Amino acid sequence: MPASARLVVLAAALLGALGVLLGAFGAHGLKHRVPPELLALWQTAVQYHLWHALAMLGVGLLLLHVPQHGWLRVAAALFLAGTALFSGSLYALALGAPRLLGALTPLGGLALIAGWGCLAVAAFRP
Repeated sequence: MPASARLVVLAAALLGALGVLLGAFGAHGLKHRVPPELLALWQTAVQYHLWHALAMLGVGLLLLHVPQHGWLRVAAALFLAGTALFSGSLYALALGAPRLLGALTPLGGLALIAGWGCLAVAAFRP
């Protein structure tokens, strides 16, 4: 397996495992400790987290076939950064972090959108 594909698949696997862990923590550890609106915020973070772990896995599998494809590498990096910023800021807000941290959420969302855009470009670039 090419190194770039191995790295992206590893990151996807770790991101997926962390997403499941955080989902379980929200369902069992936070359920009776935070208000419903903050629990909903946590659930949104988990949902985007896990979807983008799967997206990274797909990019990693594509990198098996075209290991030097720059757009795929950029897509993976944007999915990772976007998940950290988007879901990470929502997790923090649900746990009581200052609302100012919410300014990172749309930046993470933009990174996720850009990651999907890079994946689209990769589909049309050799």
